[in-house]
Amino acid sequence: MSVTSGSCGDARPQVNPAPTIVLRASGGWAPLKAGELWSYRGLLAFLVSSNIKVRYKQTALGASWAVIQPVFSMVVFSIFFGRLAGISSDGHPYPVFAYCGLVPWVFFANALGQASSSLQAYEGVITKVFFPRLIVPLSAVLGGLLDFVISFAVLVVIVFAYGIRPTAAILILPLFALLAAAAALAVGLWLAALNVEYRDVRYTVPFIIQAWLFLTPIVYPTSIVPDRWQFLYGLNPMVGVVEGFRWALLGSAHAPWTVVAASTLAVTVILVGGLFYFRRMERTFADVV
Repeated sequence: MSVTSGSCGDARPQVNPAPTIVLRASGGWAPLKAGELWSYRGLLAFLVSSNIKVRYKQTALGASWAVIQPVFSMVVFSIFFGRLAGISSDGHPYPVFAYCGLVPWVFFANALGQASSSLQAYEGVITKVFFPRLIVPLSAVLGGLLDFVISFAVLVVIVFAYGIRPTAAILILPLFALLAAAAALAVGLWLAALNVEYRDVRYTVPFIIQAWLFLTPIVYPTSIVPDRWQFLYGLNPMVGVVEGFRWALLGSAHAPWTVVAASTLAVTVILVGGLFYFRRMERTFADVV
């Protein structure tokens, strides 16, 4: 028995064609869609944990490296800048003065280096799975918080060992730590997006960090900068962070609100611009990375 196609007796069900889904890259400046980060918070937590585990995998000293790096730098700076060069430390013991600046600086420098190369580190995932790419550099910054906490604990021990008793100003110290993380993310977003298109960016990052160290008051106090240049000098985001740390822990005579305000303004502008630039370039990451 045969059934003629199109005849009245045709009992075959009519099947509608499957819908076609077309994904197109957004044009121009893409919206930030910050709410997506909350939807992918589980992935963010996994990447942060993965970054921490990879950092200390197959290392003999493990988390001790979080202390060794700033302590070794403190010893070197204390000998060459504090003792031999006689650079002022605003009346504080130079080792404490230097280490207090090195703790937020080392966190910032490591987070910036990790964030700038984070997209290449997750190349295999980015080219196969969709998720907000902002999670990758953000996880690199958050992954450095464990090192920061460890080195900060050592800083507290050193402060008390030198007989320094912090005041109530220490209660706002987490805000300066948040400012350091925001600064690392802000600059890291720009460098991460640029590094995808221009691979030689990765070679310039160590030079940028090295030069940035001496533009930040780690080995010298901000007081050597004339008052009329303080706000301009504070546009370096880490100036406000370092001076805020010293004020909160060492009890400096004057609160560094001028440089803190300038640094906060600079971080805000760089971060907002970095977020929009990162989102604009995000549509090409899977093709170029």
